Amino acid sequence: MFYHIEGKLAELEPGLAVIDCGGVGYALSITMSAAAALHKGDRVKLYVSESIGENNFDLYGFLTKSERRCYEMLVSVSGIGPKAAMSILSHNSPEGLALAVMSGDEKALTVAPGIGKKIAQRVILELKDKISKDMGGSDIQTAAPVSALSEASAVNDAVAGLGVLGYTSAEIAPALKKLDTASMTAEQIIKAVLKQMVK
Repeated sequence: MFYHIEGKLAELEPGLAVIDCGGVGYALSITMSAAAALHKGDRVKLYVSESIGENNFDLYGFLTKSERRCYEMLVSVSGIGPKAAMSILSHNSPEGLALAVMSGDEKALTVAPGIGKKIAQRVILELKDKISKDMGGSDIQTAAPVSALSEASAVNDAVAGLGVLGYTSAEIAPALKKLDTASMTAEQIIKAVLKQMVK
């Protein structure tokens, strides 16, 4: 199983990166956002998810662990394959996807090519169901001290959004305690927590 691949970026095409690692070129499918951030000839490190079938062994590369977690959550949705998941992630950051799911924002998902309204609804429904089963309300409430209703709402939304990305309450709580969430939006909290998660 591959966790990450690091080496020289030998080739870069839309949706594809080839990393030369010890003389072996690994071809990885990547998102458009990843392609925009990479430069041919640079030394790069991509986190990897594998798709292994009877007639295929495909590698998918991601700039961050959070992006990889998003991909793995998306392909766990019935009817969502690797191509659809990569399309969604090409048009949504991890925090954007989390907030889209929690707020039921279908439009944020349907901007991705090949993603229609029915697929967007299924993604939102299944990931919301998954997060409600995986995380209890008490965990969300005790994850960080809250002093105002608006702050509590932002923290709750952020915790739920991070749950969509596959993080547990036990992982989220320590990171939240380091933040002054009083004046932060849910998206800002998610971004700040993700930065701590990838350290």
